[in-house]
Amino acid sequence: MTREPPTAHRRPARGVLTGGPHEGASRSTAETLTAEVLRNALVVAAEEASIVVVRSAYSTFIVEGSDASAAILDAGGRLVAQSMATTLMNSMALKVALPELLKDIPAAGMRPGDVFVLNDAYRGGVHTNDLLVYRPVFVAGEPAYFTATMIHVSDLGGLSAGGMAPLATDIFLEGLQLPPVLLATSRGVEPAIEAILRANSRTPDKVMGDVRALVAGTAVAAARIEALVGEYGPAGLARGIDDYLDHTETLTRAALLALPAGRYEASYPIDDDGIDLTVSHTVRVAVTLTPGAGAVLDFDGTDPQVPAAINSSSSQSLAAAVFAMRCFLDPSIAMNDGCLRAIEVRLPPGSLLNARSPYPCGGRFVPIYAAMEAVFQALSDAMPERAIAASGILQPFSIAAVGAPYWIHLSYDFGGVGARQGKDGPDATGVHFGIGRNSVPQVEPVETRCPLVVESVETVPDSGGPGRYRGGLGSRTVIRFLADAHVTTRGDRLRNAPPGRSGGLPGRLGGFYLRRADGSLEHLASKVNNVRLGAGEAFVIETTGGGGIGSPYERPVAEVLADLDTGRVTPHGALADYGVTLENDGTATRPRAASPERPGPD
Repeated sequence: MTREPPTAHRRPARGVLTGGPHEGASRSTAETLTAEVLRNALVVAAEEASIVVVRSAYSTFIVEGSDASAAILDAGGRLVAQSMATTLMNSMALKVALPELLKDIPAAGMRPGDVFVLNDAYRGGVHTNDLLVYRPVFVAGEPAYFTATMIHVSDLGGLSAGGMAPLATDIFLEGLQLPPVLLATSRGVEPAIEAILRANSRTPDKVMGDVRALVAGTAVAAARIEALVGEYGPAGLARGIDDYLDHTETLTRAALLALPAGRYEASYPIDDDGIDLTVSHTVRVAVTLTPGAGAVLDFDGTDPQVPAAINSSSSQSLAAAVFAMRCFLDPSIAMNDGCLRAIEVRLPPGSLLNARSPYPCGGRFVPIYAAMEAVFQALSDAMPERAIAASGILQPFSIAAVGAPYWIHLSYDFGGVGARQGKDGPDATGVHFGIGRNSVPQVEPVETRCPLVVESVETVPDSGGPGRYRGGLGSRTVIRFLADAHVTTRGDRLRNAPPGRSGGLPGRLGGFYLRRADGSLEHLASKVNNVRLGAGEAFVIETTGGGGIGSPYERPVAEVLADLDTGRVTPHGALADYGVTLENDGTATRPRAASPERPGPD
């Protein structure tokens, strides 16, 4: 997707809110506060919708992981506000898909109480299991705003339960596709759509519970918007929203001006596509920072789309680029359409980052995290004092019943974050922008809902890339099955370790493993589909550590000793990676000056 030039949607400069209760008053502190109240009210409306979805949903991952998104948009397709839990992956999908909905179903034909749904990855969606739900909010008899909600429902068909199809060679193997359609009216969910959803799901009751939760969330947000229309008046609310977006654009452009002008290029590899393990793929970016013109992120040169699940839809790649750029800006800047006006993202059609039908898009995490990493490295070259080394990617997996009655556990584990210049990387949190409030469901409720036991969750010592600033540690999770189950995985950065910077070493590679009944470990490929395990056997997820920054021999001995005390580094790792010896009296010394070298993967 090619965004319009960042100046295309600029409006004349505006002041603070001028309509509603304070119309006609001179610009004042009270008026400024009123504008701030409105801005927060819009965010709260979206946040309340997302909470309603979580509390009403049926799927374990939604209920226990609190992974639900909500947004407020206007009829022009502008993103006005998103919930605090909404990730950029989801808000960008909701933004990009709304104009596609309006192409098929013009606003003039919509009625109060109508709710619409789609999941088409080529028209702004994510993948088949992510349902995007919209409700028009009417002002003076016409749709003026849309409230939107989105979650990953439990199952909509495809090669494996839960929406994971890592070996799909086309979109049709990933599950049911929905163009923009009428989902519900004031009378309730449309019976024909419910029948289609039920017929294409292994867990029809859970899916319909999730769908009704999505509809309920839009209703709550719509009620809040209607209340704001009543409070500020239609014109006052519209002007207040314009002011909000313009203010965000002003802040974003000011923050971009603080970055060094120039053109910075970088790339990042993808291990493989899961089909041909001998071929890697590459995402490339050129970041151009021009004073007064915002930022341009051009992914020209990225490898072409492939018939494997490592492609992405344009909305997801847009999210990756914007997220990575925002990581170098003031984090207090709101996320709305005003921010997007200052950042132009160019995504070559037919590439890994802008796939065309029928190329699969379910594995979008793989290419968009490579895109994010490429932007990080380009900006780290531009600003070495704010550099970040590469990180371990999140490693999604699903566990499902072998047959009916179906149960599904979909989850992720996170790799270590790369070291930052001046700071060690956080452990096992990942640099991620696609997951909700809790990210990983809590153990006890998952064990209650599914026939499994989570035996352990721990960080892996020595997995963070050694350096003056150490990369964050990866993690290890062991899940033992109480009934036969299918395991599906979709990982990356399990063959090519995240590199360090400025002499720092790469993080330790993770992997997926099966622990058989006799205790032996069997290594799995990073992308496998429906591997069967028996009751009593276990699934082991090890995530990759983040890269380090600076020579490990520049890390003070006292900091290595502190890592030894906390278990982040073992005595062997201290000696091999940092040249530090732990003495019998508990002190540590560095008797030699040679630089360590961490070996690559076997």
